[in-house]
Amino acid sequence: MKTNEWWRHAVVYQIYPQSFKDTNNDGIGDLRGVIEKLDYIKSIGVNTLWLTPVFESPLIDNGYDVSDYKKIASDFGTMQDMEKLITEAHRHGLKLIFDLVVNHSSDKHQWFQESKLSRNNAYSDYYIWRDPRPDGTAPSNLGSVFGGSAWTYVKTRNQYYLHLFAQEQPDLNWDSKELRYAVYDIMDFWLAKGVDGFRMDSISFLSKNTNFDDVPVEDNKKLGAYYYGTANGPHIHEYLQEMHQVIYSKYPNIMLVGETPHTSMQQAKLYVEPNRKELNMVFQFEHMHVDYGEYGRYSDVTFKMSDLRQSMARWQEAISWNALYLGNHDQPRLVSRFGNEGRYREKSAKMLAIIQILQKGTPFIYQGDEIGMTNAHFTRLSQYRDLEAHNTAKFLQAKQLSKEQTMNFLARKSRDNARTPMQWQNDVNAGFSAGKPWIDVNTNYDNINVNDAQNDKSSILTFYQRLIALKLQSRLTIDGDFTLINANDSSVFAYQRQLGSQKLIVLGSFSEKKVRYVLPKELMNVQGKLVLSNYQDTSKYLTQTLFLRPYEGVVYLINEQHE
Repeated sequence: MKTNEWWRHAVVYQIYPQSFKDTNNDGIGDLRGVIEKLDYIKSIGVNTLWLTPVFESPLIDNGYDVSDYKKIASDFGTMQDMEKLITEAHRHGLKLIFDLVVNHSSDKHQWFQESKLSRNNAYSDYYIWRDPRPDGTAPSNLGSVFGGSAWTYVKTRNQYYLHLFAQEQPDLNWDSKELRYAVYDIMDFWLAKGVDGFRMDSISFLSKNTNFDDVPVEDNKKLGAYYYGTANGPHIHEYLQEMHQVIYSKYPNIMLVGETPHTSMQQAKLYVEPNRKELNMVFQFEHMHVDYGEYGRYSDVTFKMSDLRQSMARWQEAISWNALYLGNHDQPRLVSRFGNEGRYREKSAKMLAIIQILQKGTPFIYQGDEIGMTNAHFTRLSQYRDLEAHNTAKFLQAKQLSKEQTMNFLARKSRDNARTPMQWQNDVNAGFSAGKPWIDVNTNYDNINVNDAQNDKSSILTFYQRLIALKLQSRLTIDGDFTLINANDSSVFAYQRQLGSQKLIVLGSFSEKKVRYVLPKELMNVQGKLVLSNYQDTSKYLTQTLFLRPYEGVVYLINEQHE
């Protein structure tokens, strides 16, 4: 492995600081809370941290609306706290990457405050402005992610500005060279302080078609889909290659991960092929769409395992290096979505971890998944803090869905499911804060918490520790080829990793019942030995016919050269 490819051996732990650990009892997690828990994070076995935004922000979209990229929001601490976190993370042997949100900024950012004043100042083209139509209406029918038009009028310029997200999140104009180099300056600022790279938010939207014609309407909405003409635009690769050239010339050992909504597999290849010098990997969303319904993301649709398996396998086979994830701050809890949060919560959480982490690529683990945290099951709209949840509720009720249906959709899919406070112990507010948390704590913290997991040798946490150790211990689990096994089985997601004469056979049952599973004969030339299982009494040797129990996950090693 080249020294500047450490990310191939990375296992990333994502921290949502607002909900991680509060040390000053104001109900909001902070940087000192992250520092306090570094020993715990290290104990999981991960080697890299991803910190979601802690920059100065009005927090309209939980920090993804940045008003100053070089200041730390006072809710999270100080610049001294951040510098200490960087130092302490490195002392613990942990790399640290930041969430960089540069498709848009906050409308409170100085750049926008200046840009909206006139059409001919130094910042006038830092954002995307367009003239009204002849009748004074918005330039196109483009809708925003959070509902309503993607265009907002500003009288001083007699123009509309584009915002693919909230009205308070104007899109930056990457066609401006001055803007691009201002972004590179921000990256340089943090890399000089020792940050090891960036997860780049909504990176596929940086370059847009500039004509902004009317676009198709989807998902029963009134306005055009926000991603038409805005995703994977004409200059996106040109700009990322420029960024790579500028940044890597000074910092050759960093990690760049791009979030790429509405990006096909063929388009993704262009972002990650090493010789193109753009990104190391991307977060793609195809497998996150397997349970979308009539209104898009918010639905009561249950995923089909075959769809999930097919999607993940397609990307494994086509893309040189993948970002591996089943959950994060923008998704429901993975055990509630893809597993069984009731009777088989522990078994399914462990099985899902096996299936995710042992694929080829860099695994991303979201805080709390290592102890099997579940969806929040809020019962009142007032409990939700996410702008998207409230806008979605208005949209669904306008579509004549009942309050009960609306609350069901939110309970299943709201981003707030992943944003409830980290459950540290069976104590007030789950040990997150002595003050009133900014969002309600999940009520099941009395039996799902870190303290109990650390004292249980069979816990999900203990299993993650063993699984991550397995992932990092050999070239087979890092560089081995991926091949799907029995692609048409109705209940079992199975694949093989192979490097030379070594094979790893990975199987995960998504069934609540015992299932009979037959492996292809060609895998049985040499006997496989059990490496890992989420049941205590799994057979030590691989047999062609397996009887997998509910949500059973098993890993066998076939080492032909030693047999």
